[in-house]
Amino acid sequence: MKKGIHPDYGYVVFRDTSCGREFRIRSTCKSDQTTVWEDGKTYPLVNLDVSSASHPVYTGKERQVTAEGRIARFNKRFGSLAKK
Repeated sequence: MKKGIHPDYGYVVFRDTSCGREFRIRSTCKSDQTTVWEDGKTYPLVNLDVSSASHPVYTGKERQVTAEGRIARFNKRFGSLAKK
């Protein structure tokens, strides 16, 4: 490997903000925030909106509440056009 052209590759803690789950992996991501991990060391912290811990495809949970609202709103606006 050439020296000086590759980004730093080290441990980073990723936090899923929707469920609070944290996991530590190696990455080149950089962050101004830090957190103390289970081993007592401080690592950079990157916040995520969705991860495998909260995504419906991986958890098997679907969000029907928002989908039903959208379908009802669609039928209310355009349902009469389909009947003609």
